[in-house]
Amino acid sequence: MKLSRGLTYSLLIIVMIIWGLNVTAVKFLVDHFPPVAMQGFRILVAGATAFIVLYFMKDLRRLTRKEWVYVLTAAVFGQLCHHGFLAAGLVETTASNASLILGLIPITTSVMAIIFFRDRLTMLRTIGIFLGFAGVSLVVIENNGAAGISRGDLFVFISMLAQAFSFILIKKLTETLSSKQATAIMLLVGSTMLISTSFILERESVGDMASGTPLVWTVFFVSAILATGLGHILYNSAIHHIGAGQTAVFNNLVPLFALAGAVVFLGEPLYYRQVAGFILIVTGVLFGTGYIDTKLQARKRKAWTNDGRYGRKKSSG
Repeated sequence: MKLSRGLTYSLLIIVMIIWGLNVTAVKFLVDHFPPVAMQGFRILVAGATAFIVLYFMKDLRRLTRKEWVYVLTAAVFGQLCHHGFLAAGLVETTASNASLILGLIPITTSVMAIIFFRDRLTMLRTIGIFLGFAGVSLVVIENNGAAGISRGDLFVFISMLAQAFSFILIKKLTETLSSKQATAIMLLVGSTMLISTSFILERESVGDMASGTPLVWTVFFVSAILATGLGHILYNSAIHHIGAGQTAVFNNLVPLFALAGAVVFLGEPLYYRQVAGFILIVTGVLFGTGYIDTKLQARKRKAWTNDGRYGRKKSSG
């Protein structure tokens, strides 16, 4: 099904709103459930949802042995480490701080692409990387220096690094496998890892998953099905229609909506340093991921093309 560019943009904005508010939802859920167990069962529901959708879309096939290696490795970093450390971190830090730290994922992925795929490192990308990490430093380091970094912020930072590395693995995996199928399988595999880990780390509290008010369970299923399950399918569809470059720019909206959700729904205070950090991170992402470089190069190519046409017309007169 071919989507118009306008409809694709609208769906992407909706997904960014959902993903931003999902940080608030996870923060809410870790206050009511054991964090690792909650993430495991939430990701399980998300994976089942994605798998069912892909079954009806007829977008499933058997994986090769090499693809399974990438899937399992990506699940360790992208599901077990990312979601596990994120949940543990949100127990001890605010959703506002977490959303800004997670905003570094595009830049960190770009840095890892430079390291593993030898992507070109330009001056603008270097400036962007510096601005992005400076923005996060402004958020998580308080007046007393590095000692002011909380354990919760550190766990979220580790979860961000794990997610970025998983994207490097996914890039290799999706050279031969549909990104939607890769996502669905990784969610299912990763959920079993998280649930198994929860029985080791949270043995005495796993039973608390049976409790919960109707509101808590509503947030749980909306987060699992809408944000994680369907959200990734819509996002991957957008990449197919408008390209990875344009789609990635929309990720800058996630910290904005996450900050808004934390303030409105959780009553978290909003500080000037968080606003300043957000501006630095968004600016850093635009420069650090190569987006600005790409736009400038495209503008130069267009100018050279136009100059060439003008020159030919002038000479032919």
